[in-house]
Formats: sequence, C-alpha cells, structure tokens
Amino acid sequence: MLYHFVYALKDVWFGFNVFRYITFRVAFCGMTAFIISLIIGPGIIRALQTFNMKEKILRTDAPTLYQYHKHKEGTPTMGGIIILIAIVVSTLLWADYTNKFIILALISTIAFGLLGFIDDYIKMKGKSRGLMVMSKLLVQIAIGAIIGLVLFLDPNFPNTLIFPFFKDVVIDLGILFIPFAILVIVASSNAVNITDGLDGLAVGLMATIAFTFLIICYVTGSTIASQYLNIFHHPLASELSIFCAAVMGSCLGFLWFNAYPASIFMGDTGSLALGGAIGVTALFVKEELILLLVGGIFLFETVSVVMQVVSFKLRRKRIFLMAPIHHHFQLKGWPENKIIIRFWIMAIMLSVLTLATLKLR
Repeated sequence: MLYHFVYALKDVWFGFNVFRYITFRVAFCGMTAFIISLIIGPGIIRALQTFNMKEKILRTDAPTLYQYHKHKEGTPTMGGIIILIAIVVSTLLWADYTNKFIILALISTIAFGLLGFIDDYIKMKGKSRGLMVMSKLLVQIAIGAIIGLVLFLDPNFPNTLIFPFFKDVVIDLGILFIPFAILVIVASSNAVNITDGLDGLAVGLMATIAFTFLIICYVTGSTIASQYLNIFHHPLASELSIFCAAVMGSCLGFLWFNAYPASIFMGDTGSLALGGAIGVTALFVKEELILLLVGGIFLFETVSVVMQVVSFKLRRKRIFLMAPIHHHFQLKGWPENKIIIRFWIMAIMLSVLTLATLKLR
C-alpha cells in the first residue's frame, strides 16, 4: 500500500521517489515484519494462555522423549499467528500487491496457515491428535494444484525444470508441471512441519532460507543480473524479494520468543505456512531443485523419518534412536541448544553454497 500511495506523491516531494527501489522496500519490509512480531507477540502469548492453547508434551508413543521435554508442558502454541500477521501486513505495506506472484504467495501462505490453525485447534481440544493425515494431505494437494494450474495457464511462465550447475539442462514438463508443483509445495510444507521439534530450530532455519531466496528473487527479477548469471528471468520475481524479507523478518521476530527456552511454539499454524511460503517462492523463480540444497536440513530431517519408518517396517529395526534426527541427537545426550545452533550453522553454510551455484551455471 505504501508503494502505491506514497510513491504516487513523488511529484509533491522528490524524496518519495525512494519507494520505487526494491532494495529500500526489502529492508523496511523486513524491519516492519520484525517489529510487528515483537509488538504483537506478548499480547498473543497472553491470549493463547487465556484460552488454554497450551502444548501437551506427553506422548504414549515416545515416553523417553518426555523426560527431555516435560519442562515445556503448558507452553502456549499456535504462535504461527504472529508469523502470519507479520508476513501479511508487512508484505501488503511494502510490496506491489497487484503483482501476481505476491498475490499467489500471500494466498498460499494464508491457506496453509489456516490449515495448520485448524489442526492445532483440534489438538488443543484434546480429543485427537489433530486432523486426519489424509484430510490434511488432500487440502495441501488442493492448494498446490491451484497454484500449479495458475502457473501452467500463464503463457508468460515456462513449465520447465531447470537444473542447477548445468547451463543448458532444461526439461519441459508440460502438463506434468502441475503434479510437480504439488510435490514441491506439499513436500516443503511438511518438511518444515517435521523439523519443528526443538525451540527455535525450524524458525531459525527458515530465516536463513528466506534470506537466501530474497537474493535469488532479486537477481531473478533483474534483467542485467539474471543475464550475467545465466539464470531464469521473470520481471515480476524481484517483488518477491520483499515477500521473502517479510518471511525473514517475521521469523526473526518470532525467534525472539521462540528461542530456547521457548515462551511460545508456532505449531502447525506457523510451520505449514512457512513451508508453503518457501515452496511457492521456489516455484516462481524456477529454483525448485536448489530448494533441496538450501533446505538441506529440512531434507535431512524428512529423510531420517522415511528411513526410520521403512527400516522398522522391513527389518523391525530402527536406524536412529528416534526420528526426526534432531531427537536422535537429543537421546544421544546432546543439549537441545547445541543441536539447534549446530543445525543453524549447517544451514548458513548451505545458504552460502546455494548462492555460489548462481554463478556456476
């Protein structure tokens, strides 16, 4: 909104001309999301406590883990509300809300957040462990299908798969782009959800990934930079860097309360929304495969679960003490904050490697 209303006043005062610069709006969008999170955080924490939206730690299928997490019993959850509000408000303030990518990114983020909210709410009622897995998956697939179909029908958007590290390796997916889009969005959303098991772990990782995609979106939208780096170019993509700044700022703001020991958990409300947000962003800038690299920790966590389940079903033996793998390290005696910091360090290094691939094409 500020972009449209304030920039229109540039003839009144030349200083308003600064609103046309992406870099200016990226910086202030990130700060706005961060400040919004800090301002609304305490109020939402109190509200969640009042309505008894508190984490229930004890699980009959993981009694050992309870010894490590019993101090978290009663911590407010559904804190993803903070993240959602900060992302939506700051993006609408600083981005061009008529941009097609911005509209789709916000819609998908809100949709996944709503799904997570419903799931969290059912859990908090204590009647079940949330929505049925198949019901949740079907909704995720529906959201992914809508995004994929919109992009597929856009004559200006290529339905291709681009391979990092290779200059001319491009596959035209055709109609298969729609199921591919579903796979990317659903996998990304659930990967963040799986990883969200320690204080600040997932949200800290997401801040790093959002920063990485902020840069990728900016260069993708720049004619000169994309041509120099020989990467996919789309004129609408640069505006997505503002959305990524909103995601990063909201994650850092939420981390203020979610850092070990956490005062609030984001629940599925936050994890599904953040995963969906980064999944659609990767689709828009044609960096779906690079998501596997920059989101390597999320991939690592998800694969550990798959390996554990498959191994137990086929061999009746477990590979890890517990999955996802961050719990394996907990049961091996690693302090929770050490696991979190080490995973953050790995994510930063993967981010650096990801940005290096932009030139290795």
